[in-house]
Amino acid sequence: MFEYLYNDTWNDDNLSFIQLLFSVTIITQILEIILLIIGVLIGMAYFTLLERKLISAIQRRLGPNVVGAFGLLQPFADGLKFLVKETITPTHTHGVLFIVAPAMSFILSMIMWVVLPVGYNVVLVDPDLGLLFCFCIGALAVYGIILAGWSSNSKYAFLGGLRSTAQMISYEITIGFVYLCVIVFTQSLNISEIVYVQSATIWFCIPLCFLAVIYFILILAETNRHPFDLPEAEAELVSGYSVEYSGMVFALFFLGEYINMLSMSSLAVILFFGGWLSPLGGYVGVFAGCFWFMAKLGVMLFLFIIARAAFPRYRYDQLMGLGWKIFLPLTAGFFVLEVLVLTSLGCFSNIL
Repeated sequence: MFEYLYNDTWNDDNLSFIQLLFSVTIITQILEIILLIIGVLIGMAYFTLLERKLISAIQRRLGPNVVGAFGLLQPFADGLKFLVKETITPTHTHGVLFIVAPAMSFILSMIMWVVLPVGYNVVLVDPDLGLLFCFCIGALAVYGIILAGWSSNSKYAFLGGLRSTAQMISYEITIGFVYLCVIVFTQSLNISEIVYVQSATIWFCIPLCFLAVIYFILILAETNRHPFDLPEAEAELVSGYSVEYSGMVFALFFLGEYINMLSMSSLAVILFFGGWLSPLGGYVGVFAGCFWFMAKLGVMLFLFIIARAAFPRYRYDQLMGLGWKIFLPLTAGFFVLEVLVLTSLGCFSNIL
């Protein structure tokens, strides 16, 4: 390739043009990444505001209503508070890992957004193995939590990290079976292709409604969300794996958890509810597609908030029993049944 570029037929003007084009491409990609980070952080910030508003309304009390009109600037005030708050590092912690753990949780939660399409061709990278990439990133998220529990050199934090590890690994297996069921339907691991198949057939929430309900419960547990927030159970473990953290390093765990909720909810919208497709049918442009995607995402997040306000926390044995004794056999059995039905209908003849 380089021999061709530096062939005699190429002059300095051609090379300058290629260098300029390469530079513009890199700058464009950097700007896209920055816009993605800013957009996700702003969305996460206002999700916390929506959560506090809805829960306060359910509990018949006042929510944030002081900072800004109707409390709309409260997320920025909270962010500023974390920035100026002193970060206290206990003496006997494992220094480097103590700081790396929250940074890992935040970075891994952001990476998944690289492959999530929020509209038609509105995606940073669209790999053929996008769904497998999301599954792997979700599985890696547990390392930040277990490292935080171990590096804190505290029994409370360590027990919280162990709880989280067991919980996330248990439910990750069941989530894998849900992904396999969708992959069998679409015969593709490309996330955008999953949406295209639904545009040509039917939203998967109809034939796979059973899996859609299970998947919502699974992502509650996968994101350590109430009523499955056992790693952070205040009554038993004070604050779980993050008990020794304060200031901005604690905020990184907070950001990672809420961004994970956004990303897993977005994946649920893509897998079962048509992604950016309109429920009215017909062609959907870029802006209309983004609108419908955000509307569906808002409904999913609303369900997250209602689950937190309505249900009591499960006991740990109930949580693990639900995952291993109920959800895992159900999803595995549904996967086998789906493969048998589709094979009998000849849906895999083009592959075999």
